[in-house]
Amino acid sequence: MVPIVIPSYEPDERFPAILNDLAQAGMGPVVVVDDGSGDGYNTFFERAEEIIRPLGGVVLHHEVNKGKGRALKTAFSYILENMPEAVGCVTADSDGQHSAQCISRCIDALNEHPADLILGVRDFSGENVPWKSRAGNTITIWVCSYLCGVRVSDTQTGLRGIPALFMKDLLDVEGERFEFETRMLIASKDRYPIFEVPIETIYDSKENHQSHFNPFKDSVRIYKIFGAIFAKFLFSSLSSCVIDLLLFHLFCRVFDNVFDSALYATAATVAARIISGVYNYIINYKLVFKSDKGHGASFPRYVVLAVVQMALSAGLVTFLVWLIPGVTELWLKIPVDIILFLLSFYIQRRFVY
Repeated sequence: MVPIVIPSYEPDERFPAILNDLAQAGMGPVVVVDDGSGDGYNTFFERAEEIIRPLGGVVLHHEVNKGKGRALKTAFSYILENMPEAVGCVTADSDGQHSAQCISRCIDALNEHPADLILGVRDFSGENVPWKSRAGNTITIWVCSYLCGVRVSDTQTGLRGIPALFMKDLLDVEGERFEFETRMLIASKDRYPIFEVPIETIYDSKENHQSHFNPFKDSVRIYKIFGAIFAKFLFSSLSSCVIDLLLFHLFCRVFDNVFDSALYATAATVAARIISGVYNYIINYKLVFKSDKGHGASFPRYVVLAVVQMALSAGLVTFLVWLIPGVTELWLKIPVDIILFLLSFYIQRRFVY
């Protein structure tokens, strides 16, 4: 059994229309969550209960608006407690974007791939797609892939098939509003394979499509997730640099009395870099990428990357000094190291951790 979850906030006539389509197709049970729509919308949910009750459906209510993420968690909890035989669930929106036929495709896909996260993906190249939806999805696809290592065709689709085990895990995932769906993608990484199902791209019109998604507030919530990941990596790198410089200064004072020549500077550089490098590795392992790989696999790769990155920095700066005479070495090193820094993030996320 695969119940259908439909969170709804201040619905319109499209809401009972999709419920009627599901009922006529014999699909269900349907779990509707009224996310604090208010008394003015009671008739919609009373009608919804009449439509879905014959197939075992139910309408759950939030007293106040808590957000799409919380509404989904409410439905997940209900299904896990009351429908133990469910393979998982399929979530759909109440605004008419997901047809009964597309919902059925995702149900079939979840039955065929019960351990996968199913995504009903839209085609954003059509003329009926609002430009803000097309642009937003394109940017989010790239950012999600680069920062999180999750490559999908539609990051914000609300039509998803979620295995029962993943539903249980998602109850502990942060996010109460639209950003929860992004966190869901990140939480699936290396745990639940993603299977994409092409679906129709339905909008009322390019200019007048109505949505409770706030382009500013909800986009900020979503990109804060991505920004937090990169901010942790930046903190790790900067703090490692500070530790490296402080240790270099300390070891110079210590080794100055040990070595008879200027070799003390080389010894101080090596000792400081080893300690700061181990610190950087541990912070990235625990805090930034939260890796579950063994150190025997990740640490040697980290060391190789660090050596290659240092060699590339030295080699590229030397080449640019030769290629562009008269330019201060520092101004050549800065862009080189920025590019290598961004590349290092990708390599560490993709291959090291």
